[in-house]
Amino acid sequence: MQPVAISQGEFARFARFIFDIAGISMSDSKKALVSGRLAKRVQHFGLPSYDAYFRLLTDGAHKDEVQVAVDLLTTNETYFFREARHFELLREAADAARRSAKAGTPFRVWSAACSSGEEPYSIAMVLDDVLGTAPWEIVASDISTRVLQRARAAHYPMERATHVPQDYLRRYCLKGVRDQQGTLLVDRALRARVQFRQVNLNTPLPGDLGTFDVVFLRNVMIYFNGDTKRQVVTRVAGRMKPGTHLFIGHSESLQELGDVLRPVIPSVYRKPA
Repeated sequence: MQPVAISQGEFARFARFIFDIAGISMSDSKKALVSGRLAKRVQHFGLPSYDAYFRLLTDGAHKDEVQVAVDLLTTNETYFFREARHFELLREAADAARRSAKAGTPFRVWSAACSSGEEPYSIAMVLDDVLGTAPWEIVASDISTRVLQRARAAHYPMERATHVPQDYLRRYCLKGVRDQQGTLLVDRALRARVQFRQVNLNTPLPGDLGTFDVVFLRNVMIYFNGDTKRQVVTRVAGRMKPGTHLFIGHSESLQELGDVLRPVIPSVYRKPA
């Protein structure tokens, strides 16, 4: 049974739903996206309308389904070594830390909206290359359990790896053969260095998250309004060590947050020492 077309009122309720949970603002242009992504769930439960599905989500008895809806309504698009300049700066920061590090102090990086994992695995390749046996840690988080499951699997179409340096492909990736041809698998040893966890940036951050030397928060704030962006950046900056850097997407800006972070170059900000 196909659900009837989503009404403006139904769309508005789902827009409020994802804003309240994740801080994501959806304009009317996203109406078709919401309809398309939720249609199978409406059908799955044999419901006559999107409004009936909304009532199911909010009745308190279907908490697992709430996470399913959040997963479907959050957009995830990424690839390895996206925005190469950020990884050059990461290399410089890791090298500086290697030369000045206190014994036993790990260099810590947070991929704060890691999507399906290409970003944290790109970070891991750089850190392993630069730091070697020196201690380093990566925390990779996302609100979506669906993409975190894909990230942990670390199995990707080969076209996602277009920007991976050839040396890194040889050292850190296994090329699929036979029925896995056209795919790659990130090496097990590198996978083990990345800690994946579900984190909602729109709520207080977990107390055990710790502090970081570099944070990647890329291509997620375009979905936030001004108030939500300020709250999220303030939370994230609170987990950055003084003098460390935040990388955001090139289509994003933190000009109105100069009291928290200072611009370095476009898409790169520094927490004052």
